[in-house]
Amino acid sequence: MPALPSTRPASSLRWSDLLHPIVAGLISVIVNYGGTFILVFQAARAAGLSPELTASWVWSVSIGVGVTGCLLSWMYREPIITAWSTPAAAFLVTALATTPYAEAVGAYLISAATFVVLGVSGCFEKVIRLIPPGVAAGLLAGILLQFGIQAFGGLSVDPWLAALLIVAYVALKRYTARYAVVGILVLGLAFLLAQGRVDLSGLALTLAAPVPTMPAFSLNALLSVALPLFLITLTGQYMPGMLVLRNDGFKTSANPVVTATGLGSLLMAPFGSHAVNIAAITAAICTGREAHEDPSRRWVAGIAAGVFYILVGVFGVTLAAVFMAFPATFITTLAGLALLGTIGGSLAAALAEPRTREASLITFLASAANITMFGIGGAFWGLLVGLLAHGALNGRVPWRCRKITTKLPGSGRNA
Repeated sequence: MPALPSTRPASSLRWSDLLHPIVAGLISVIVNYGGTFILVFQAARAAGLSPELTASWVWSVSIGVGVTGCLLSWMYREPIITAWSTPAAAFLVTALATTPYAEAVGAYLISAATFVVLGVSGCFEKVIRLIPPGVAAGLLAGILLQFGIQAFGGLSVDPWLAALLIVAYVALKRYTARYAVVGILVLGLAFLLAQGRVDLSGLALTLAAPVPTMPAFSLNALLSVALPLFLITLTGQYMPGMLVLRNDGFKTSANPVVTATGLGSLLMAPFGSHAVNIAAITAAICTGREAHEDPSRRWVAGIAAGVFYILVGVFGVTLAAVFMAFPATFITTLAGLALLGTIGGSLAAALAEPRTREASLITFLASAANITMFGIGGAFWGLLVGLLAHGALNGRVPWRCRKITTKLPGSGRNA
C-alpha cells in the first residue's frame, strides 16, 4: 500500500525551516546540471539535433523532473527528488548516433509506458523490501564514495578553490554546523565571482519553445534503445534512488513514485525527454541531516528542487548553460562536502551489525568499484554482488539444520 500523505499543514512551517532545505534543493540542481547535463548536449550532437530540438529536450526533461518532484514531495511530505537518467544519457551518446531521432522518441515512449505498468503492478516495491538494510547502506555508501573522494581530489586541480571550500566547511561545522553547506555555497560563489570565473554579462533569458516530434516505432529501436534505456534507468536510478530514501528513514512506497515519474516520462517523451525518474546521488543531498535536522521538514527540499528545475526548463538552454559554466572543481567539491554526512551515516549503518558486516562491506567495495558490464552500471552489479555475499554468509542452508529421522532397517535407532 502506498504511504499516506502527511496531515501536517504546510502553514506550520516557519521561515527558519525553509533556508536549509531550499539550499539543499538548489545544490542538488546545481550538481545535476553542472555535473552531468553535458551528456544530454553530447547525445543531442550525436543525433544531429537542431538547436530548437535540443532546447526542447532541455525544456521537456527539466519541466518533467520539476513537476513530478514537486507533486510527489507535496503529496507525501517527503523529499522525493526526481531527475533525468544520467546513465541513460550516457548510453544515448552512442545509441542516437545510429538511431533515427523519431524512432528514439518512440523508444522513449515504450520505456516510459513500461515504468507505468511496473509502478501500477506493485512489483518494484516488493523487490525493494527484500534488500537487507546493511546491504542497502553499503550500496549507498559505495555509490557516494567517489563524490567524497572528488571533493578532496580538487586540491590537485584547483587548489585555492578546493582548499577554501574544505577549510570553510570544517570551520563552519565546528562553530555553526547547521550553516556549513549554506556557507560554502555562498562563499564559493563569491570567490568565483571575485575572480571573474563566472561571467554573467552575456546572459540573456529567452523562453524555451517545446517542439513535438512524431514518434516512429521499429523493432531495432525497441531492442537497441527502449530495452537498454529501461534496464539502465531501473538499475542505475530507481533502485539506488529508493534505497536513498529508505536509508534516511522515509517510507513512501515505490509504486506511486515509479508510476508518477513514468507518466511524466510518457508525457514529455514527444518533446525529447528521454527519462524522468527518481534521483539517486543528488537525492542524498536533500534527504539527510544537512537539509534539516528534523526529517519532517526535509520535504521542502523536494519542492525547492522542483521549482528550480522548472525555472531552468522555462528558460531552456540559457540557465542550464550558466550552471554548466561553473568550474568542475566547484561542483565536485560542493557535492562531496554536502554528501559527507550521508556517506558517514551509510558506512556506520552498513557496519553496525557484526553478523552482516562482511556482506555489507563487500557490497560497499563492489559498489565503489563501479563495475560496468553489458551496458549496465555499477549500482546494479554492486547490489547483485552484495546480495550474493549476504545470502552465502548469512542465509539459511536447510540441509545443515534438518534433522534426519529415517529409521535404519532392523533397528529402533534413527539414522
